[in-house]
Amino acid sequence: MIALFDSGIGGLTVLKPVLKALPEYDYLYLGDSGRSPYGGRSPEVIKRFAEEAVEYLFGRGVTLIIFACNTASAAALRHVQQKYLKGAKEKDRKILGVLIPVAEEVAKTTKTGRVGVVGTKATVESKSYDTEIHKLNPKIKVYSQSCPLLVPFIEEGWHEKPEAKSILRKYLKPLKSCNVDALILGCTHYPMMHKQFQEFMGKKVKVFDTGSIVAEKLKDYLHRHPEIESKLSKAGSRSQKPQTGSAKSAASSVPHGKRLFLTTDDPKKFQSFAEKYLGMKIKTPEKISL
Repeated sequence: MIALFDSGIGGLTVLKPVLKALPEYDYLYLGDSGRSPYGGRSPEVIKRFAEEAVEYLFGRGVTLIIFACNTASAAALRHVQQKYLKGAKEKDRKILGVLIPVAEEVAKTTKTGRVGVVGTKATVESKSYDTEIHKLNPKIKVYSQSCPLLVPFIEEGWHEKPEAKSILRKYLKPLKSCNVDALILGCTHYPMMHKQFQEFMGKKVKVFDTGSIVAEKLKDYLHRHPEIESKLSKAGSRSQKPQTGSAKSAASSVPHGKRLFLTTDDPKKFQSFAEKYLGMKIKTPEKISL
């Protein structure tokens, strides 16, 4: 089983394209909405939350965990990899993040070598995107801007209102003045405002879709690591019929695996958000404690 872990509901913007690209696997989505947002918390607290999520997910029999949350990827991914993947018995388990796949794509795409990053305060202050991009090309200039007010607007369904657009313009003005030609949406909520980001930055700036990049990189990763792929549950191997909760756009010719949704907050709110803003019909999530 593949698990996607996020601080709340934003990681559904990663799950949706992953389901479209690889619908045959079993998936478990864990959104820690009860303690969201992570963006304003200290690195120590984020690491503790990430540890609790990893321990829970491995306890549920998960083989591969993807940190869909940019903040958790930036502040805690390396920490949990070192803590939970060092033993010999852990060789068939993996924990991946979203930062490196996006950094690779941006470094390959930018023509001017001027890249913008927007994200939570924790993601921006970690300078994780700067680090990963400079590993690939140290000449690229990275300009970052934290956007702390966007997540509350998005979760309240206000992201298309004039107030949200006005705040977005103020956040993006410094990046636009830096003449970047690529913009990383370093928070899984932000793709729900992709249209607004693109409109303000203009046609000459490519605004990257994190979810699509992660989906393609995951497909490639499983192809290159058959020892992991062989451990994952596939619907086809069980001759299983398509399950409810799969992405609408997933190919009907490929059997769908199981989809489980977990949240640490209100399951109905989680379900409503998924169905209203992402077009994903899902079963009522299970409420858990970490």
